[in-house]
Amino acid sequence: MALEAGLLEILACPACHAPLKETETELICTADAKECGLAYPVRDGIPVLLVDEARRPA
Repeated sequence: MALEAGLLEILACPACHAPLKETETELICTADAKECGLAYPVRDGIPVLLVDEARRPA
C-alpha cells in the first residue's frame, strides 16, 4: 500500500499526535509503545484514523 505523496507527512496519530509510519496494511504511531504505539488499519487505500478502530501492536 502506498499512500499519496505527501499525505503521510501531514497525518498524525489521533491519540498522541506523533507521526505515523506506513506498513503494508496499517499506519503505526511512532511514539513509544508505552506512551501510545497504536496501529491504524488502512482499508481500500483509506486510512481509518479512529482510536476505536486501532489496535496495540504485539
